[in-house]
Amino acid sequence: QVQLVESGGDLVQPGGSLRLSCAASGIIFTVYAMGWYRQAPGKQRELVAAITRDGRTNYGDSVKGRFTISRDNAKKAVYLQMNSLKPEDTAVYYCNAGSSHGYWGQGTQVTVSS
Repeated sequence: QVQLVESGGDLVQPGGSLRLSCAASGIIFTVYAMGWYRQAPGKQRELVAAITRDGRTNYGDSVKGRFTISRDNAKKAVYLQMNSLKPEDTAVYYCNAGSSHGYWGQGTQVTVSS
């Protein structure tokens, strides 16, 4: 079956960095656009970053210039490098394959706090 397994979430101080990873299995990875979404308590899930099959990227306005999404097709993995983290980045981060009607991971918690 399809599995998307996130890792890398942690507690970090404002201004710090984290790198999230998502390992995919059960799908033909190269066919899918991949994305990272996040959901904070009491808020709707929002797109953080996405990357197409051929490596084109787009980002949510609040993370542009701070976050970078990348993919490794050989490893069936997608990554999210997060720099200059802010308290408002605190959320559960979800890996996605195939956009909103596709597949989802279980989420990894990122907490930005001093």
